[in-house]
Amino acid sequence: MYPQRDNVGLPNGQESLMERRLLRSIATGALISVATTGCNATMSTSTSPASSTGLPDGHYTNVGAEWPLKFRAHYFGAHCFDTQSCEILYRGFRHGAEDRPSPSVESYGRPLDKLLSAGRGPIPNFPPPATVTWRSKDGTPLEATIDIGEIFKDQLIRHHVSREDALDPASSGTPKIIVEVNDRTINVYMRDMIALKKPQFPDRPHSDFRDDLIKVFSRTY
Repeated sequence: MYPQRDNVGLPNGQESLMERRLLRSIATGALISVATTGCNATMSTSTSPASSTGLPDGHYTNVGAEWPLKFRAHYFGAHCFDTQSCEILYRGFRHGAEDRPSPSVESYGRPLDKLLSAGRGPIPNFPPPATVTWRSKDGTPLEATIDIGEIFKDQLIRHHVSREDALDPASSGTPKIIVEVNDRTINVYMRDMIALKKPQFPDRPHSDFRDDLIKVFSRTY
């Protein structure tokens, strides 16, 4: 399914740990794609042709496509901080804690990028907008609609890696989209594991990837 590559520049012809992880991720994505193709067909009556990536509908990755890297499915996660109550509804799944307060980011004693994750998916692009219902730190009731499809309508994977520094394939094609509710502010992030040709730090051979948390949207209510 994917073009083979020579392991040029790798010691003893062995792939790096990061590369093996990425290839396993790609293989898993391919299996998910095959397994869910029939399911997608029952959920939609669309008869649109294959996308410009050359992959038929139902396949979630565009590995091997030309840059800039794009995605056709994503993982989703939502986190609440400094609220009295908070609930996020996206693609029929509820996230957050509607019946109890959420602590501040600072109370965790860890940086924000270590707290934000996304495990729901893969989700085909794009479901209806997410709805957020919450009470801010001072108890003000608030509600917002966050249109994930509009925010990411270009379907570009956000990252900080240049093409010449990235492995091919560079991504599994299923990035993480994360909604953060923090008091009165809603932030939307993307993060994706991008494989590098060489480690970021020479003394750390397993640093051959980047997983940057990139803010794409922010609004205070």
